[in-house]
Amino acid sequence: MPQPAEELRKLQTEGLLRSLQPLDSPAGPRVTRSGRDLWNFASNDYLGLARHPEIEAALIEGVRRFGAGSAASRLVCGSLPPHRLLEDALAEAKLSDAALVFSSGFASSLGLIPAVVGKADFVVLDKLSHACLVDAARLSGATLRVFPHNDMRKLERLLASIRAKEPRARILVATESVFSMDGDLCPLREIVSLSETHGALLLLDEAHGFGVLGAHGMGLAEKESLQQRVTFQMGTLSKAAGLSGGYVAASREWIDLLVNRARSFIYSTAPPPALAHAAATALEIIRSGEGRSLRAKLRENISRISDSHTPIIPRILGSNEAALSASAALADAGFMVPAIRFPTVPRGTARLRVSISAAHPPEAITALKAAMSAIS
Repeated sequence: MPQPAEELRKLQTEGLLRSLQPLDSPAGPRVTRSGRDLWNFASNDYLGLARHPEIEAALIEGVRRFGAGSAASRLVCGSLPPHRLLEDALAEAKLSDAALVFSSGFASSLGLIPAVVGKADFVVLDKLSHACLVDAARLSGATLRVFPHNDMRKLERLLASIRAKEPRARILVATESVFSMDGDLCPLREIVSLSETHGALLLLDEAHGFGVLGAHGMGLAEKESLQQRVTFQMGTLSKAAGLSGGYVAASREWIDLLVNRARSFIYSTAPPPALAHAAATALEIIRSGEGRSLRAKLRENISRISDSHTPIIPRILGSNEAALSASAALADAGFMVPAIRFPTVPRGTARLRVSISAAHPPEAITALKAAMSAIS
């Protein structure tokens, strides 16, 4: 039996060993790590809300009004007013009947998928879907089918084949709106159409679209006017909202079923009520005129370094060593840009992942662009 030290040495040899590298400062566009001041191009704080004074004040107010913790699961006595207010606000924003809040985006997926499908059913996933979707699909016991990234012909063939063989099976198509390591979009309109044609449910993970896309920042489904045709709109409050937590928005019946079947919801202590209170403020800001201004600033900042439609800008370098070396060189130049390696991305596609925020000053983006040109 291999010992942990042996496995760690193997990871080290392959350039895949990770370790925690705590910041010495609060999160933000400018951070300190190991005594060095760095421009932070690693976080998912796309609108700069993690340090927004109104959200910070709401979090403090939430603690004063509702306490530090929920003290129980939601079904016991852990449901407090901020949870319901946040869920009602999310449902309204997502044009759905109801919503349910989880402790994280990962917990949302792990609760949702096994509650919806089982051994007699099918989950059809984009090959580049986030680990939370993959793990939840495996946990469900449903048959897992994978289609090449954004390949609609293959998706159509898979759905037609499954439906022909299993006319009564429940089929769940799951994909991301904005793919977290590539920054590209799914062809949502085609996916919605194919799902409807073949009687499949659709789960859209808006983790990296929430706050960024759409007239009110509600994601790709809002941008494409498809919110009411997506069965499950899932997302997170830990990226553009600047906090933590996850949610699922769906019909009242589906949400009621999740309350009864989603194990990561049923058997977890409820998120702190103060966090839900602050998240409602973040949601209000995202949907407001200020949110529109922040998205315009974000688009302007993205255009300074890329023609991407999203704040995620990958630079694929191939080998783990090349990505680690480039990340270290950028740190020496004053920029925090992570090296992303397997299993987060496929083998042979190690990369730098630049995340742009509305909070970045133009000169920092210009300087990063020059530094990246110098190392390529």
